[in-house]
Amino acid sequence: MSLSSFAAEKKIITPAGGRAPVGPYSPGILVGDYLYVSGQGAAKPDGTFHETTGQQVQQSLDNVKAIVEGAGLTMEHVVYAHLYLKNMAGYEDANRVWAKGFPKDPPARATLGVAKMPTDTPVEVTVVAVRDLAKKKVVAPPGYVAKEPVSPGVMVGDRLYFSGSLGSGSDPAQQVQLAFDRMSATLKAAGMDFRHVVFVNPYLTDQMPQDVMNKIYAKQFEFGNTPARATIKVASLPQGAAIEFTGVAIRDLAKRVAVRPKNMAPSATASPCVFADDTFFCSAKSGFIPGPQSGIYASTVKEQLRQTMRNLLDGLEEAGLKFSDVVATNVYLDDMNDFAEMNKTYAEYFSGAPPTRTTVQQVTPGERKANDRDRWPTLEQISLIAVK
Repeated sequence: MSLSSFAAEKKIITPAGGRAPVGPYSPGILVGDYLYVSGQGAAKPDGTFHETTGQQVQQSLDNVKAIVEGAGLTMEHVVYAHLYLKNMAGYEDANRVWAKGFPKDPPARATLGVAKMPTDTPVEVTVVAVRDLAKKKVVAPPGYVAKEPVSPGVMVGDRLYFSGSLGSGSDPAQQVQLAFDRMSATLKAAGMDFRHVVFVNPYLTDQMPQDVMNKIYAKQFEFGNTPARATIKVASLPQGAAIEFTGVAIRDLAKRVAVRPKNMAPSATASPCVFADDTFFCSAKSGFIPGPQSGIYASTVKEQLRQTMRNLLDGLEEAGLKFSDVVATNVYLDDMNDFAEMNKTYAEYFSGAPPTRTTVQQVTPGERKANDRDRWPTLEQISLIAVK
């Protein structure tokens, strides 16, 4: 293992003998109390894949473990995870393997079905781990009975990572409310409520109208002081759900500070960025031009990505940060065929040691055509985490 310096109190973690990253990102970054790990696919050392979902999940976890152990930690130190599956039919198989990988105090987790991932891996896993295991505490609502190998929430000091809260039922509005109720129960068990949330991922399938979700979502949070948010459409969710909420909260409200660049109006559904103490969570941005006549006017991933990075930089600079402070990003592509072009442009913004990263194509590509107002569809989105 090599443990190389990244910046003050930041270290890049690279597993010895591991496969080289397929893009401009670091395998792992250890900063302060946390280790951030890039999405790890299911490729074996020779680049091939096992046949079953369980074997593929095991390989992804083995690849994660190499990075975690390279930081001097164990898998027990993992507090938060995302599991991406190309085939949701393998969900139960994945859970059986996950339970063996995390036999005690498993991390909070969200599980998503997506259309495609880099190198055509059928599984990808990304995690956050805590350096000091004594700070990790599992949180569960009263009477909670575990049906899956995940914890409803995991506290690290005064920070809470909460698992995906799924909706159920045939009515979209009822699904959203149920997902919120389940999230609320976990927050309450940690001594918190919706005011404490700093970042949320609403994951939606085609069965969930976004306007229905937004109408209910806006009622949960204070206007202009909402969490940062990355609203992502996905191919599928566990148990046939149409909505899932996962994210991060902080107990001490004095350490929760929303940040809004002057060119972005207050919103009922998302703050551009929110601090949780020294950690800066930024909403997913796309290549839109903010302000009057806002919209996306670029037709290629390269051109859209440049505007996206400008929009992300606005949030960073408003907080006195820069791209070199970014430790993790999530990149969402409309079409994985744009992966190489995205990488080439993305690399221009991160010299030296880039942040960790997870990249997915969530759904089938959309039609690339401008509307009658010369606005183009979103071809990419990026959310990020920075540390001050």
